[in-house]
Amino acid sequence: MSFSLNSPFQPSGDQPQAIDKLVSNLDAGVDKQVLMGVTGSGKTYTIANVIAKTNLPTLIISHNKTLAGQLYQEFKELFPQNKVSYFVSYYDYYQPEAYIPSTDTYIAKEVEINDLIDKLRLEATSNLFSGPDNITIASVSCIYNIGDPVEFGSKTIRFDIGQEWNRRQLMEQLISLFYARSEVEFKRGTFRVRGELVEIWPAYQDWILVLEFEGFNISKITLRHPFSGHETEEKSFVLYPAKQYVSGAGPDKKEIYQKIKNDMELQADMFKSQGKILEANRIRQRVEYDLEMLQEVGYINGIENYSIYFEHNRRPGDPPYTLIDYYNHLYHGNFLCIIDESHVTVPQIGGMFAGDLARKKTLVDFGFRLPSAYDNRPLKYDEFYARTPKVIYVSATPSDYEIDQASRSIASSTVSSTHDSSTQNSDYMNLPGVVEQLIRPTGLVDPPITTKPTNGQIPDLLNQIKAKIELGQRTLIVTLTKRMAEELSSYLSDINNTKTPIKVAYLHADINTLERSEILDNLRNGNYDVLVGVNLLREGLDLPEVSLVAILDADQQGFLRSRSSLIQIMGRASRNVGGEVILYADTVSPAMRQAIDEVNRRRKIQLKYNQDHHITPSTVVKSVRPKIIELIKTEKEDPSQVDPSSLTPPQRKKLITELKKQMRQFASDLNFEEAIKVRDLIKKAEII
Repeated sequence: MSFSLNSPFQPSGDQPQAIDKLVSNLDAGVDKQVLMGVTGSGKTYTIANVIAKTNLPTLIISHNKTLAGQLYQEFKELFPQNKVSYFVSYYDYYQPEAYIPSTDTYIAKEVEINDLIDKLRLEATSNLFSGPDNITIASVSCIYNIGDPVEFGSKTIRFDIGQEWNRRQLMEQLISLFYARSEVEFKRGTFRVRGELVEIWPAYQDWILVLEFEGFNISKITLRHPFSGHETEEKSFVLYPAKQYVSGAGPDKKEIYQKIKNDMELQADMFKSQGKILEANRIRQRVEYDLEMLQEVGYINGIENYSIYFEHNRRPGDPPYTLIDYYNHLYHGNFLCIIDESHVTVPQIGGMFAGDLARKKTLVDFGFRLPSAYDNRPLKYDEFYARTPKVIYVSATPSDYEIDQASRSIASSTVSSTHDSSTQNSDYMNLPGVVEQLIRPTGLVDPPITTKPTNGQIPDLLNQIKAKIELGQRTLIVTLTKRMAEELSSYLSDINNTKTPIKVAYLHADINTLERSEILDNLRNGNYDVLVGVNLLREGLDLPEVSLVAILDADQQGFLRSRSSLIQIMGRASRNVGGEVILYADTVSPAMRQAIDEVNRRRKIQLKYNQDHHITPSTVVKSVRPKIIELIKTEKEDPSQVDPSSLTPPQRKKLITELKKQMRQFASDLNFEEAIKVRDLIKKAEII
């Protein structure tokens, strides 16, 4: 099935020349390109047209979940007849295992998995096996190990009308695919038997698979919605595993356990030879405990540190199997990789391995883990680069690295490296492999920039906000720190002004993924007038109602106030015809000067284009999209008031997690008395 782009619009502005250039370069064998598109120029729509014209399966990588979610919604609307998937980290909370030698502090791994995001991840890998018309929107988590795609693809069950099944054999097959039998709590990843019916709830779908038997033969296959009851009949159905990580038919478990034990002995002997008796005893105790748990229960917390032993197609030191390997396995390298906001995403991909290695090295050196822990890792950048044959870097501010890669790629292809100056509008026209997109379909131009002193900045900012509120428009304020964001939002909320009350919220990394999207939607809907943030108010946020962006401490040196960051932040005001930017600074830093000059250069080109083509700019009009996952808001009961003895074991485990969060919050607020009380409650709950 080919890609079918569904849109009431036609490419306009700079989009037609950008689409034609990107497609012709791909056809000519150019494997690395840059789309340098200004904020609001419709880069997403340009890429959608490239996908539709090339018919290439596509992996789109974004550097954070919020932007990935926004892209997922956009591509779902643009390609309603094709498979668009969402693949991001499924952790709502993640505390990795670590050891701090200076204070002799061991930190155990602690996670909270979002079940619905887990479902979307499984849907992504299952979709890849069901046809080439796939677009997957992923975060950088796509470079982490999820198991061998060959093993995942082989662990499927196909059901056909008339097919013969022994009931016991069927249930054993389902269990081998990690489906659990559950007669009481029927949920995703489980199955149950009802007389002649076998009901299976695929872990990656919202529909229940119902198999009706006549004797040993399947007489009817039905998909039923669990809530509406709506049914559709099918002639066949392919069921994929309930987990992404499945191991194949390698050595049996006894051999694996013996191998782990042998490696433990080697590591303990090495420590003893170095006089590290404590580390030798520690590694022996930890591995022996893990082996006992594996033999008795079949699973341990931290089993991923032994993953290399269970992957018979992978040797120590080999790259892990990732989502990118699914694309290569199924499409033999003939797919397109889009790196969104590449100036941030590329460094993030490149930095994952080093950070993971540093943490693991400490654990291995001090006897907490075997060296096998090193093999549960993200891809190195050169491994990622080798696995992505066709790449388009998309950014309003591409780095020198991306431009250099595009230049090298076009130089080695059949395309001439000399660009036609009649189709390019800027200083980038002489850079091979860079396709620039400056003109917006709406005619909007980059916002004018005003620089103001920091003395009296808050009263001045307050007046600017009130003026925007009276016009029904929104404001973004960008600070340097989370604490400053929280204090400023609190100050603005406390201002007693009944004529123009200010509804304000703050946004930073401590707010979970779903709440961030909720806050942004509330800003667009008018539930907030002002949003204060640090680093999340930059790349890709689509907020047409925002007409003022205020940047505090704009002259500070560093990443948060670099040329690239300033241009990205200022771009948030470019979707509104009344957009403007205020930089509060006492001096004009080199980064400020470069950013201002670049925005003014683009603005000059855009104004001339509008004048030549008699275009009157208009604000982008966009409805607020439905949420990927509805954020369910309930009044949370204070966990310290819950009686743990009245709970089931799973409920107690969840309560302990909530209590630990509450204890940490009290401690960070320096309320140690309450923290101690909660700690005692945790101990009480743990011994019940």
